[in-house]
Amino acid sequence: QLQLVESGGGLVQPGGSLRLSCAASRFSLGYYAIGWFRQAPGKEREGVVCISKGGGVTSHRDSVKGRFTISRDNAKNTVFLQMNSLKPEDTAVYYCAAGISCTFNWYGYDYRGQGTQVTVSS
Repeated sequence: QLQLVESGGGLVQPGGSLRLSCAASRFSLGYYAIGWFRQAPGKEREGVVCISKGGGVTSHRDSVKGRFTISRDNAKNTVFLQMNSLKPEDTAVYYCAAGISCTFNWYGYDYRGQGTQVTVSS
């Protein structure tokens, strides 16, 4: 079964940083665009950032521009989400997804992970 697994979530104070990882099992992420999504309690899932298959195109939600950076290491079959200057409103379950193109449409991806919790609180 093809799987995406997120890791790196946790509890961090406001202003802190976390790096999330998205690793693939049984397929190469290098063939796919990757998107990161998040869902806070009581809210709809939203696209946060995505990166094209080749890594040359990225797209960021306005609220994370300048704070979140997506990158990929195809040799490690992993995509990273570096999150800096975290705010309480960034608290959510973060998911990664793999698909044909970079989009903020959750259903535009072929594979999706189970999520990792990020909590920003003092």
